[in-house]
Amino acid sequence: MPFKKVFAWGAATAAYQIEGNTHADGRGESVWDDYCLRTGRTKEGQSGDVACDHYKRYKGDVALMGEIGLRAYRFSVAWPRVMPEGRGKVNEAGLAFYDHLVDELLGAGIEPWLTLFHWDYPLPLYREGGWLNPDSPRWFEDYARVVVDRLSDRVAHWITLNEPQCFVGLGLLAGTQAPGEKMPTGQALVAAHHALVAHGLAVQVIRSRAKKPPLIGIAPTGEVGIPATESADDIAAGRENHWAVTGDSLFNMAWWTDPLFKGGYPEQGLRAFGSAVPSFPEADFRTIRQPLDFLGLNIYHGNNVRRGPTGAAEVVARPVGDPRTHYAWPVAPGALYWGPKFAYERYGVPIVITENGMANLDWVSLDGRVHDPQRIDYLTRYIRELRRAADEGVPMLGYFTWSLFDNFEWSDGYRYRFGLVHVDYSTQVRTLKDSALWYRDVILSNGASLGAGSA
Repeated sequence: MPFKKVFAWGAATAAYQIEGNTHADGRGESVWDDYCLRTGRTKEGQSGDVACDHYKRYKGDVALMGEIGLRAYRFSVAWPRVMPEGRGKVNEAGLAFYDHLVDELLGAGIEPWLTLFHWDYPLPLYREGGWLNPDSPRWFEDYARVVVDRLSDRVAHWITLNEPQCFVGLGLLAGTQAPGEKMPTGQALVAAHHALVAHGLAVQVIRSRAKKPPLIGIAPTGEVGIPATESADDIAAGRENHWAVTGDSLFNMAWWTDPLFKGGYPEQGLRAFGSAVPSFPEADFRTIRQPLDFLGLNIYHGNNVRRGPTGAAEVVARPVGDPRTHYAWPVAPGALYWGPKFAYERYGVPIVITENGMANLDWVSLDGRVHDPQRIDYLTRYIRELRRAADEGVPMLGYFTWSLFDNFEWSDGYRYRFGLVHVDYSTQVRTLKDSALWYRDVILSNGASLGAGSA
């Protein structure tokens, strides 16, 4: 069965991972520019200075999107490209780039889905405390206003933040991503809270100033609790695991999404973090809890969970030699069924898969093509599970594969290839992979070409 006729078939990217040209036309520095300069932080000292050179090649890149048949394209705006100091003066040349990109997309019949923040925090603001600074939500609000005022006459779909679990949990608590800090948990929770307030203020800006009626969401991530069987006990255990907050990590879903829809942090999380949780004004939660049109979910895998003999939800050990992507993430198609299902059950809002895909060992073959049957198999299995969720009543608005291009994969540099399009980083030659041509058929058939069944 195909998806509903109004369904956004797309692919996603992020500014720092593809644009390159980090010193062009007045762009300011981000925490990632600084992080990549530090010895040992990224693989072989690699950075996004050149990446896919999308800043100069966007017209040809949009033409490739047309060849694939994309109906939607999710991209992020680089805050330092628009406001080099993070606040104050607007860089017209940087803003104009996104102006031209949006026009190019619309001219190709591709709907722009704009993400305001995908990790490239302005370095000058970070040096003033970054997300720890109580003024940081207002800085983000001012930035959002600039982008909305310029692009909202043509952009209707807005995503405020991408994966706060990562830019706070990994960037400020674990120290494995930019800016590479290892804060005490209490400080990281302050940064997390300010990011959520920033989200709320940005939603208010979009609602009040958008020239085109907006659809607004956010794009968190997390590991899905996948029931080991479809018994009532295992489904309940999977649900418990999915929403669990343990207190030793910010990589969970409920701490980030409950405030958006319920107006407060989950009780389990408050108990888990205990005395590390600061006291926050009640007014902040009214700001955070803004009406959203959809919840974006970045889903790649999950844990198989069962009800254990003691009654607790327990993760089932994976069998030796289970299928893995090049990134070593498990292949777990059920995540794209249970993740949306649990989210809709809890919050009652439409769902968009804002990222899903896999890293593969891709290269250009002697015949000049890039053969990636594993990716085709992976995506088939996952999207079938997503269709199953849709068939059972979960309102699905769209699906965005990660990623459109092979690109700079953060601390891992250029080691992993997630794209539908192969990029030769030395020549910038693009080659559509077999998966891109396969995806074109999926889009044309609105999912019917996937065939029957689930994974």
